[in-house]
Amino acid sequence: MVKKKAMAGAVLSLAAIAGLGLSQITDAHGPNKAKFHHPEKAKNVILFVGDGMGAAHREAIRLATVGQKGKLAMDDMPYAGIVHTSSTSAVTDSAAAATAMATGVKTYNGAIGVDPNKKSVKTILEMAHDAGKSTGLVTTSQITDATPAAFGAHVTDRKKQSDIAKQYIEKSKVDVLLGGGEDYWYPAGEPGKFEDHSAKDESEQSKGTEGNLVKKAQKLGYQYVTNKEELEKTNSKKLLGLFANEEMFEQRPEGEGDVYDPVVPLPEMTKKAIDTLSANKKGFFLMVEEEGIDEMSHENNAEKMIKAGRQLDQSVEVAKKYAKKHPDTLVLVVADHECGGLTIEEVDGKDESGDGISKEDGPFKVANSTNQFTIDWTTTGHGGVTVPLTATGAGAKQFEGIYENTHIFNALKKTMGLKK
Repeated sequence: MVKKKAMAGAVLSLAAIAGLGLSQITDAHGPNKAKFHHPEKAKNVILFVGDGMGAAHREAIRLATVGQKGKLAMDDMPYAGIVHTSSTSAVTDSAAAATAMATGVKTYNGAIGVDPNKKSVKTILEMAHDAGKSTGLVTTSQITDATPAAFGAHVTDRKKQSDIAKQYIEKSKVDVLLGGGEDYWYPAGEPGKFEDHSAKDESEQSKGTEGNLVKKAQKLGYQYVTNKEELEKTNSKKLLGLFANEEMFEQRPEGEGDVYDPVVPLPEMTKKAIDTLSANKKGFFLMVEEEGIDEMSHENNAEKMIKAGRQLDQSVEVAKKYAKKHPDTLVLVVADHECGGLTIEEVDGKDESGDGISKEDGPFKVANSTNQFTIDWTTTGHGGVTVPLTATGAGAKQFEGIYENTHIFNALKKTMGLKK
């Protein structure tokens, strides 16, 4: 039964990728080719990472959001690629996957910005900074979690989140940092804006190992904000926003109350980051991650996964609106890996996957129709399948084809005209 379900998942993933490439993405080489003419060089780059978002995830989000005939903002792009996600292992984690995209180097799971020999490798964000561009990292996870960390830090173990925070502000000097994870910026016993051992999660508490990094950041010129109102009001060029103790959502064993309701929604963080970074006439590099897709997939919670996916798509729409007015901007959407072995199935009374966390989710309504679908899972871990990438704007054609995740770094470097 497991083999049967795994095969079904593989077929659905390939079918979903084929659908993205043929029916859901505008053909850049057809009659409307001129419509998508952009400069070869990108002054600005906005890279979206839907953590854990495989092809079937994107299709489930599409069906639930815009229906069988609709296009998500992330799918309505003229160029598409298929990305192999392996690290030095067959199945990657987020740290190694993000490191591959950020540095062009395959490494071991858990590594942040270092090669298999634990030697630091320069990232695309650091190269952009050296070229005089502004840089930013945005996520619904801890801002020091694996995906953003791989773009702006170098540690041998992704768990060293306070080390990562310190490197952001002292070494890579990221201009805009927005996400959760305040607990890693304050030392143990010194709670910040968000209380220790709160009612929503008694395990959360300040646990920093590098002193009070919020004060350090403020001394270095960062404005520190902790809620939506403060974020909206600030006009600082250097911005640190921490909006939760840990992730900006709560994930628990399914049935015990998963919550996806960030105090500052991802689209609003994305817009603020773009508004702030775009003041630099030399351009900017921004990485935006939606972590909820991955975490809710680990919990096999399709409802919350779709909710997080919708927020990602709305964030992509924000970026595309900016890019439409600034054609020297490249917008990319990709996943670091797949999570959950998600499959899309017909509504059927028979559940082949069992009970508890592996139970089928749904039925879900197909938007703008009377059709329905269910979502099934084959694992609570990561999968080793390929994931789709979509791109629009300056240099987007560099991302066509089937390639390793390391190609993303090389193509970005070429498109941005960067040197090590």
